Amino acid sequence: MNYFMERLNEPSTWRGLIMLGTALGLTVSPETAAQVVAVGTGLAGLVGTLTRG
Repeated sequence: MNYFMERLNEPSTWRGLIMLGTALGLTVSPETAAQVVAVGTGLAGLVGTLTRG
């Protein structure tokens, strides 16, 4: 499980997931993309607040 969590911290993993989704025909509307960015930013702030480092 740690292996997968470590891979999720790598930008190349996210690029690969995005490319895979694109190849499978996944599309996201601009409104949905904005919501995803807002939620991701909020979660990153929460994690940064609650963890050491």
